[in-house]
Amino acid sequence: MAEKEINMATNKVKQAAKKKAAGKKRNLHTTGLVFWICLILIAAPICVLGWILLSSMMDTGSPVLGNRYEGDLDPAITQDQMTEIETAVGALESVEKASVRMVTATMRVYVDVPDDWGIDATKEKASEVYNTVASVLDPAVYFTQADGRKMYDLEIHVYNLAENREDESFVYVIENKTSSMSEPIASVVSEPLDAELAQRLRDEAAAREEEARKAAEEAAAEEAAAEGEAAEGEASEEGSEEPAEESGEETSEEGSEG
Repeated sequence: MAEKEINMATNKVKQAAKKKAAGKKRNLHTTGLVFWICLILIAAPICVLGWILLSSMMDTGSPVLGNRYEGDLDPAITQDQMTEIETAVGALESVEKASVRMVTATMRVYVDVPDDWGIDATKEKASEVYNTVASVLDPAVYFTQADGRKMYDLEIHVYNLAENREDESFVYVIENKTSSMSEPIASVVSEPLDAELAQRLRDEAAAREEEARKAAEEAAAEEAAAEGEAAEGEASEEGSEEPAEESGEETSEEGSEG
């Protein structure tokens, strides 16, 4: 009987130990599961943020390109056509220099003419350049909207001074035709729209420059006068010290003679 009780007690102890071990395993499993879930929750946003930062760094300096003229500009102006226009315009009489550029669906023709040309001659040359361009590129095809399609704009820049554009003889004419215009329009951009206002502004600027010049001259004169006074003061001090030294020497000589 005692042996049975001992066996029963032993079995109870073993069962309790097994239950305890199973409980520990369950606790460890739960703890591990919670740990991995927390790790994933923390790591996921960090990885996403890191990828965003890395992508931004890789894309830095790369322009975002688009095509706002998709389906437009048909037919397109080719580089060969632009070269042909540049050669033809450069061969015109009195043209010193000619160049053609394409800037965002706007073809610009730059023409340098003699320095002594006036407004009338420059405007006539702009019209001649327009006709030269039209002989290569038909304005009705390349510089006019059709069927809701955007087409090119044309700008012809003709000027007589490549430098010194503040000179009164400077003339700058732009003959412009957008794709929505039926005919080109020439404008003298070197002439102010309000001549009186422009002259008044020039006079005011000249007056300010004159005032600044006078103020600078007065300041220089005052500085020179101050330097002169300082030099005279130093000279007078040196002159007053020399007689005192001489009188001291004479006194000492008289004392020695006595």
